[in-house]
Amino acid sequence: MTIIYGIKNCSTMKKAFDWLDSQGVAYDFHDYKKAGISHTLLTQWAQRLGWQTLLNTRGTTWRKLSPEQQADMDQSKALDLMVAQPSLIKRPILDTGNELIAGFDPQTYFSAVQK
Repeated sequence: MTIIYGIKNCSTMKKAFDWLDSQGVAYDFHDYKKAGISHTLLTQWAQRLGWQTLLNTRGTTWRKLSPEQQADMDQSKALDLMVAQPSLIKRPILDTGNELIAGFDPQTYFSAVQK
């Protein structure tokens, strides 16, 4: 089963939902705001994608962090921050069971859901 992870009110999430719906792809939605995210799952994602890929440094949540919180970032610190503030996780994360994709790109999604 395909699972899409993210936050409901994110514009990129809305694009991904619309694309999945238009392609008739069945999926479950995991809302970080309601269900949170486990350190274990984030660690697994980091092993597959790299923690730098998962960490959203372009959003307002990142910009609101203090310089001390942003400094000397490493995997352990990044994962702890993402568990505490899931808005720091790049959105969406799509897990097709075979592939794990960070962000939304229609071509990448198309390739992933065809497998």
